[in-house]
Amino acid sequence: MKILVTGVNGQLGHDVMNELEKRGISAVGVDIQEMDITDAESVDSVIRENAPDAVIHCAAYTAVDAAEENEELCRKVNVDGPRNIASVCKALDIRMMQISTDYVFSGAGDHFWQPEDACAPQSVYGWTKYEGELAVRNILDKYFIVRIAWAFGVNGKNFVRTMLKLAQNHDTIRVVNDQYGSPTYTYDLARLLVDMVQTEKYGIYHATNEGICSWYEFACAIFKEADVSVNVIPVTTEEYGAKAKRPANSRMNNDKLTEMGFEKLPCWQDALARYIEILKKEG
Repeated sequence: MKILVTGVNGQLGHDVMNELEKRGISAVGVDIQEMDITDAESVDSVIRENAPDAVIHCAAYTAVDAAEENEELCRKVNVDGPRNIASVCKALDIRMMQISTDYVFSGAGDHFWQPEDACAPQSVYGWTKYEGELAVRNILDKYFIVRIAWAFGVNGKNFVRTMLKLAQNHDTIRVVNDQYGSPTYTYDLARLLVDMVQTEKYGIYHATNEGICSWYEFACAIFKEADVSVNVIPVTTEEYGAKAKRPANSRMNNDKLTEMGFEKLPCWQDALARYIEILKKEG
C-alpha cells in the first residue's frame, strides 16, 4: 500500500509519516511547498503523479482566533482543500481520511458527543471544518472522517509546550476551568489512523485519548508531570476572554472505535507522561 500524507510539517502529519515508515508502508509526505491544497490543479497533479492508494489529510488552518478575521483564507484551506483532495480521490477511486475536530459541535451540555450527532459549530474555524467534512462526504463513498481534540505532539506548538514555556517566566498562570474535553497525543493517534486507513471500515469516528479533564486540570497535570512549580489559577471562559467561541463541552464518545474492531487510545494521563519524558530528553 502507498499513502500520501498532507500537512507533514505539523504535529499529526509528522507522526503519521513516522508511523508509516516504522511499519514499512510506502509513504509520500507533502506540505504547502509540495502541494497547495487550495489549488485544485496542484492537488490533481501531485496526487496523480504519486498514485497513492489512500490520502491521509492532516493539513488544516487551525488558528482558531485568527480565523475570525481571516475567514476567506480559513475557508480556502479547510473547505476547498478537502474538496480538492476528495475530487481527485473520487476520480482515481482511492480512499481518503479527513481529520476533523470537536469544534463542529455546539459545545452545549455535559453529555458525550456521538459521531452521528447533529453539528452546530460556534466559530469560523468550526464551521469551515464542518463544511470540509460535508465536502468529503458529498463527493466520496470511501472516506474516513476522524474527529480529534486538544492535540499535542513532538513536532509543533501545543498547549503542553505553551504551559511549560509560560512557566519559565511567570509565577502565576491563568487557565480556563469550564471547558472540558480529552487531550489527544498525536503519536497514539497516528498508530490508530494507520491501522484504520488500511481497512474499508469507512465512516465518521471520534478518536481522543481516554478520560476527561478541564484545561485547568490538564495544566496542573502538565506541571506535576514535568516537576515544575507554578501557581495555576482557574478562571472562567468569560474571565479569560478570547476572540473565537470555544466549545465548553468537548466530551467525545470513542466507543465506535472498539465497535469497529479498533483499539481505543490510552488514557490521556499516560500519554502526557510519555510525552513529557520526550520533552525532558529534548531539554
